[in-house]
Amino acid sequence: MLNASRALKAGAILLLAAGILAFPSLAPNPYILSVGVLVLNYAALSTSWNFVGGFTGYISLGHGALAGLGAYGTGLLVAKGGLPPFLALFAGATLVAALAVPIGFAALRVRGASFVIVSISLVLILLLIFQSWASVTGGSRGLVVPRPFDLSRPEHHRVFYYLFAGLLALALLVWWLIDRSRFGLGLKSIREDEDKAEALGTATYAYKLIVFVVSAFFTALTGGLYALWFGDLDPVFQFSILTGSYLVLMALLGGVRQLFGPVVGAIIVGTALEYFKGAYGDTPLHLVATGLLLALVVLFMPDGVLPAVADLFKRFDRTQSSSIREVTASELRDERLKKAEGAAR
Repeated sequence: MLNASRALKAGAILLLAAGILAFPSLAPNPYILSVGVLVLNYAALSTSWNFVGGFTGYISLGHGALAGLGAYGTGLLVAKGGLPPFLALFAGATLVAALAVPIGFAALRVRGASFVIVSISLVLILLLIFQSWASVTGGSRGLVVPRPFDLSRPEHHRVFYYLFAGLLALALLVWWLIDRSRFGLGLKSIREDEDKAEALGTATYAYKLIVFVVSAFFTALTGGLYALWFGDLDPVFQFSILTGSYLVLMALLGGVRQLFGPVVGAIIVGTALEYFKGAYGDTPLHLVATGLLLALVVLFMPDGVLPAVADLFKRFDRTQSSSIREVTASELRDERLKKAEGAAR
């Protein structure tokens, strides 16, 4: 049964990877392809969030701010600093990771609801700064980022689709390596009981700070890649509380303790968001529809989609293993004789 379970997981991963890689060829028009790019953007962001949320259990609504910093860092280095786009991308992500050290140093001193409030404050503060500092950021007029490729719109989407897919694969690989490391074990001990982990000698504060910086780097890298793809940045959108909320909901929906949980959540929520936006336009009804969808899943799958599916297969395996095998009368007699001989000895 164990080998069958592993084979099933491997098959599901290969099927997911094949579906992601084949999507650009199957997309009927550039708009659908752009939706695919957005979904992969969400998947990479949610996976980046899951470095903190999945390992430590800290719920951060401020990761949208880190993505916005990555986007503006990349955009400003290209538009005003004159750096090559992809050099600017990694330079911007590195700067955000360095900035995440003092941010994490202050924010990670609190837990629970206090940490959530601090993360929301970060978003609001950066929104005010980037809106007010119009001479540098463009303010409410926005910032135009030169695109790195001189391509037609469909080809532009196709190239960035695969760039986002590569970034997602890298984030998943790093998450998987941490999950199987001694460092990951320390992070999970924080998630289960931080006080006990600290009493047993785990350097909880250092562990949290390190994983927060790793998470910030990947979040900023994804935000910067979005800036190069979309080409137009607006502070209200980049530093939105909704962005951080979406990332949390995607990870929770798929399963925060699962490697592919945020990816599955992003596919469901990201697709639903774009569908409801198309159906209801710019009205808030798309948020209502998405909220109802998430409420239904949370009610029936509180631990996420992937854990619910895994539990379903476990129940099926248990049923198979405990089923009564039909035997003949002679087999029953032989079994009783063996038990009697064993008792006599």
